[in-house]
Amino acid sequence: LKVMMKRKNKKKAYRMCISCRNVYDQKEMLRIVKNKSGNVRLDETGKMHGRGAYICKKKECVEKAKKAKALNRAFEMGVEEEIYSKMNEYINDK
Repeated sequence: LKVMMKRKNKKKAYRMCISCRNVYDQKEMLRIVKNKSGNVRLDETGKMHGRGAYICKKKECVEKAKKAKALNRAFEMGVEEEIYSKMNEYINDK
């Protein structure tokens, strides 16, 4: 006799975009991470360790975040231009 275990429905994780301030499902957003050594990287897997900030997968949001220096505020440090260009490349590839 097979016994089927009931699975609990997992709640979806929602995050707010640092640029447009709209709330989306975590999996629909880009995650940028600052690790303990202070390196800021684009987290494509969503599993990197460190302080994370989320942004929509829209060019407008990336440009707005760049202009408003939203990542600088989120990580309390200067963020290089390279991160914004990597985000734009990622959006263009998907």
